[in-house]
Amino acid sequence: PTPSNTQNLQSTSNQQQQVPTMRAASFLGFLPAANAFATLSSSRNAATRLHMTKPGDSIEFAKYEGLGNDFILIDDRDKASPSLTPDQSERLCNRNFCVGGDGVIFALKAPEEGDYDFTMRIYNSDGSEPEMCGNGIRCFAQFLKDLGADAESYRINTLAGLIIPTMNPDSSITVDMGEPILDGPSVPTTLAPNSEHNSVLEQVHTCNGKEWKISLVSMGNPHAIIFVDDLEKDIDFESDGPALESDTSAFPAKTNVEFVQVMSPTHLKMKVWERGAGPTLACGTGTCALVVAAIRAGKIPRPGKEGVRVTLPGGDLFIEWREENNKVYMTGPATLSFQGTASLK
Repeated sequence: PTPSNTQNLQSTSNQQQQVPTMRAASFLGFLPAANAFATLSSSRNAATRLHMTKPGDSIEFAKYEGLGNDFILIDDRDKASPSLTPDQSERLCNRNFCVGGDGVIFALKAPEEGDYDFTMRIYNSDGSEPEMCGNGIRCFAQFLKDLGADAESYRINTLAGLIIPTMNPDSSITVDMGEPILDGPSVPTTLAPNSEHNSVLEQVHTCNGKEWKISLVSMGNPHAIIFVDDLEKDIDFESDGPALESDTSAFPAKTNVEFVQVMSPTHLKMKVWERGAGPTLACGTGTCALVVAAIRAGKIPRPGKEGVRVTLPGGDLFIEWREENNKVYMTGPATLSFQGTASLK
């Protein structure tokens, strides 16, 4: 790791050494046998050598976060498919009885065909599998770097196609997220296209007893973007979010939902209700999608290479939609929180 990453790992290790190691016996009186628990490791080696210690019984993990969007990372680089089932991953994400997280991400070996370095798969906290995750792939890249697979960039195979994260000198990570998908049926949505490229742009739709103007963009996963005047006054987030997410009459694969307030020509503010995860502190693909929608709807001009600042509940991401190649680039942080061993019993 770079000096800054080494300092992060040392800081994490030092903090862990001050915390008593959690043992199974101390939890047996409180946790049902079917639930898992996490054991914090005070060894730095666990951050760079993560593997199944007792197959089927426990698994070593590293916990990362990107603007508070937190993930459990599993080193499966010797495997072609995840070592955990969706059900095990859902239990691992339980914040009361286990590690806790918005999803479990698996670092897998590259497929035999294609020019890839690794494969990324992810299970959401409800056990569902999304095509991609923007904050997750930054955490994935930092995880690879911390494991010793150090590189300036990585070619990652995902269910959404090739994604390329680049490690920056300032420890931020810029991800080439590819081109946005605007074709309505491909997002997918059943809402009638009303703009160029057969796209859906501020199309009127009624859901949860309210009329919305919805723009649809896919970044390999579907996003429904809604612009509002005031994020605090114009929506009932806890009610409108899940209602729109699960409105399969309009979104047959369900959808991520982004509510967006324009703060200035170069600054947007958003709240996200993620498909399969609910409210999260950040959503990378959603941030990319809403910038594309904002530019297309004339809410903001297309910025230069400095990008658009998007403020999420967990912090800021910077998004650039390049006119010359139609690709979207996302820049933001990814940080190791801790590592340990979790029981799968």
